[in-house]
Amino acid sequence: MEKIYAINNINDYNKDNNTKTYNPLVTVIDFSNASMRDWGNVSSVRFQYGMYCIYLKDVKCGDMKYGRHYYDYQAGTLAFFAPGQVMTMEKPTEPYQPMGHGLVFHSDILLGTSLGKNIRNYKFFDYESNEALHLSDDERKLILDCFSKIEFELKQPIDKHSKKLIVANIELFLDYCQRFYDRQFITRENVNKGILEKFELFLNDYFESEKPNQIGLPSVAACASEMNLSSNYFGDLIKKSTGKTAQEYIHNKIIEVAKIKLYESNKSVNQIANELGFKYPQHFTRFFKQQVGSTPKEFMNLN
Repeated sequence: MEKIYAINNINDYNKDNNTKTYNPLVTVIDFSNASMRDWGNVSSVRFQYGMYCIYLKDVKCGDMKYGRHYYDYQAGTLAFFAPGQVMTMEKPTEPYQPMGHGLVFHSDILLGTSLGKNIRNYKFFDYESNEALHLSDDERKLILDCFSKIEFELKQPIDKHSKKLIVANIELFLDYCQRFYDRQFITRENVNKGILEKFELFLNDYFESEKPNQIGLPSVAACASEMNLSSNYFGDLIKKSTGKTAQEYIHNKIIEVAKIKLYESNKSVNQIANELGFKYPQHFTRFFKQQVGSTPKEFMNLN
């Protein structure tokens, strides 16, 4: 049996975790204060997020699943969830004491602030399939310090500075997370290299098959799905690893394959455009000239 647990209200969420409510729109939770988790006959819990939730996990407490994929989420990692997302946690083998910390805030706290305008720029909220943020010891201390500063402001009497300072500290926290993710793209180079190789192999196989003719040009979303990654994480990984966006990488592959076909085959430009997945030959001609500087026919004549 699956239980559905909606996270829509700060006060209710605080009550469930034995935490005092200081502000109806923001809370910092120390999960060690919560009661033991005993799921009874429930096989899994489906969390429905109506607020921004960031969790620093300190104990193994069941596997987290987003869609079809498991979160790469162990002790000492941060996971991010945005309003509208759903996450399933499978039942642990035995009751456990929750450990770790959480920052939860309602989108209403962001109204009229610079963070409210820029929250979508923190794309790690959409790293939806299996990439949490793995922290070093020093980074973990810094994250806890950010939580402490937010909690300090929450405990102060509300005045005209409260919202500004709370949101500013949340924004500072998110900026640090962005920096740590940039570091993670570098330190997990071996993992990223494997994904790059798989991406290249996927594109090679794609253009050697009948898929371009049947499906069309490969999209970033389709490639990310093939790698079992979210589009945002996949795009950021490719950008950090190659200096090109995933779309630019795909475009380069299309040009590479197109040049080989134009140089080595006796097929017409229309036939090659069709084999590459272009719906109309003129779209291929326009795309090729934008990328190369000459039309396909001009390239054929030059070579």
